[in-house]
Amino acid sequence: MSDEIIEKLRTLSTSSVSDAMDRLGIAGQCLGIKPLSTDFRLCGRAFTMHMAPAAIPAGSVGDYIDDVKPGEVVVIDNHGREDMTVWGDILTFLAKKMGVEGTVIDGHCRDVHLALEREYPMYSRGWSMRTGKDRVQMDDVNVPVSIGGARVHPGDILLGDADGVVCLPNDHVSAILEICADIEEAEEHIRAAIDSGMRLDDARKEFRYHQLQTREK
Repeated sequence: MSDEIIEKLRTLSTSSVSDAMDRLGIAGQCLGIKPLSTDFRLCGRAFTMHMAPAAIPAGSVGDYIDDVKPGEVVVIDNHGREDMTVWGDILTFLAKKMGVEGTVIDGHCRDVHLALEREYPMYSRGWSMRTGKDRVQMDDVNVPVSIGGARVHPGDILLGDADGVVCLPNDHVSAILEICADIEEAEEHIRAAIDSGMRLDDARKEFRYHQLQTREK
């Protein structure tokens, strides 16, 4: 996936991409995953991680960070757990320093003040203070994971904005881009038409609004 494609995707909204994926029948919406700040945006390839209950003795929760490349998104599948965290201030400090694009967690993070202060894009189900150390451990790295019901493979593209996160499978990025262009063009025509006095229902009918997200057969 070229940097040029990443930059094209960076200009899109998760809403447009979500509609395009609905049209293609792709369940790539990471439901329930929200940004700490509505100002946050991210777009990059997934560096995935799967968490599991801790063994005895417990393994590491977070010694993977040195292997993440600049521009990648750390994607952590902690099974939506809300009773512990798997990301904190040291990881935020180092990830920002390394040029990591952001972090997406199906679970909780902590030390959110630092992510906000350093403008490090953090997306999760929520946050609290209780550590995941000795409760969960890193089970595997760069394997398929589940984030908010969406399957994420290593290298898939994660796009995040104020509305949440979507995962774009590599094999479908070109088709998603093409459909997003159609959707945004139609919506621009609709806005222009109603600004000129056309009724919304007539504008939507003329520019096939209700067909834009309908799944292709």
